[in-house]
Amino acid sequence: MDKFSVDAYQPKEIAARIEQVSISKSTSDPFRVFALALLAGAFIAFAAVFYIITVHDSTLSAGFTRLIGGLVFCLGLVLVIVAGAELFTGNNLLVMACVDKKISFKQLMINWIIVFTGNLIGSLGVVFLIYLSDQWLINGGAVGAKTIMIANSKVNLSFMVAFSRGILCNALVCLAVWLCFACHSVTDKILAIIFPITGFVAMGFEHSVANMYFIPAGYLAQLNPEITQLITADLSNLNLTGFLFNLLVVTLGNIVGGSFFVGMIYWFIYLKE
Repeated sequence: MDKFSVDAYQPKEIAARIEQVSISKSTSDPFRVFALALLAGAFIAFAAVFYIITVHDSTLSAGFTRLIGGLVFCLGLVLVIVAGAELFTGNNLLVMACVDKKISFKQLMINWIIVFTGNLIGSLGVVFLIYLSDQWLINGGAVGAKTIMIANSKVNLSFMVAFSRGILCNALVCLAVWLCFACHSVTDKILAIIFPITGFVAMGFEHSVANMYFIPAGYLAQLNPEITQLITADLSNLNLTGFLFNLLVVTLGNIVGGSFFVGMIYWFIYLKE
């Protein structure tokens, strides 16, 4: 048991705690891990829904709209961290235990595959429920139109733009998780999450699990003629191919940003013998 202290854990202690949690995650029952991954996918999808409903008709400046959108999107990681769930992007930090030879590369890959798959299914489950709820018809279909425009902007990103935004995004997400390991209370954890997550959303970076909601939601919303009549943009890339391309490239960027720019660097600084 950790020695009680009101002070935050120091960076070296954070690294050791993450390594121990990584070992636990890699040796847990895969069915439980998958169930927790389903929850994380749903939690991030809830945050995406919250984001769209909040910003879809904003009359504020672009900067303040992005700021507010980022704040509400924090819901996702707050639920993951406090309620407990397995999020692929946060689990990129397991690489610290892998390079320290506390878990094998095979264990790392199995965890990532299970969690990524669970996140995808959990996100798609929320997409389906939102589709059934007719939420996209709120405000005369404006919510659905915003959903489509967000998805369309993502599937039209070039490889390098999507990849670099994926790197930048997960560097901030993993830093938010890193900061949470310094905390003792729920309040501490929520405060630690707010700034990095608000930052990545406001700056327009790309999160693979969030896109598991945003793009399929936009695709389904465009099937409703009441919504598409509000849009004049070219939606030719808003299809399965566009989704898979974005998901692949952003996921690669997320792995680089989380595993290497956060996990590997902190392993080198605090854990490497």
